[in-house]
Amino acid sequence: MAVGYREIRPPDDLRAAVVCLWERVGTAGQQLVVPDGCTDLIWLAGRELVIAGADTGARSVSLPVGLRSSGLRLRPGAAGGFLGVPASEVRDCRASAEEVLGSHAVCLADRLASTTAQGQLQLLAETARRRQVVPDPVVIAASRLLGRPGARVATVASDVGISERQLHRRTVAAVGYGPKMLARVLRLRRLIRMPAASLVERALAAGYASQAHMSDEVRSLTGLSASQYLVRFVEAPTLVDL
Repeated sequence: MAVGYREIRPPDDLRAAVVCLWERVGTAGQQLVVPDGCTDLIWLAGRELVIAGADTGARSVSLPVGLRSSGLRLRPGAAGGFLGVPASEVRDCRASAEEVLGSHAVCLADRLASTTAQGQLQLLAETARRRQVVPDPVVIAASRLLGRPGARVATVASDVGISERQLHRRTVAAVGYGPKMLARVLRLRRLIRMPAASLVERALAAGYASQAHMSDEVRSLTGLSASQYLVRFVEAPTLVDL
């Protein structure tokens, strides 16, 4: 990962809804963000509180050099419950937290601005706790199944006991987009975790139909070739304790 970035293990009571807390110190140049199915609440460069919704494609962001940003990363399936609105409303965008969370965001921003870096992470965690985020259990179960090689949406819907239409509606509300898109994103993330091998072996192990299928999907979601993606993005860093 980029220099100055670290991920922090969330408190035990938040792990069902939160992937991690994180902080990053801005460096020169653009940072490429690729889809991961997550929504983040971000105290951006110590200046503003924003919500970054789940992405369907890559985007480049830049952070002021030397300034710290802190974030709370929600699991796929937890965003709708945290936001209080369908997660699709912030898909592919960065929105002012005040527009989504109202006066709570104003109060939180004031508190974030007046505390330490450690305190900011604790406040972000406390925000998730106060909002009593309960991920959609059906979407969480479906996400686990969609994350397996060869998963099919129709089969997953049947396995979790609802229709494809219901699964689509609930996934859009909880994640930000439908189960087919989520399956593509989860497969992209799975590709990173495959043991080093030839591209065709990694493609098949991750669940792509062929190396060509993998190449097309990776370029569509990241703008990079498969080789560039695998070199540039590695397995998530080890979580450290808060």
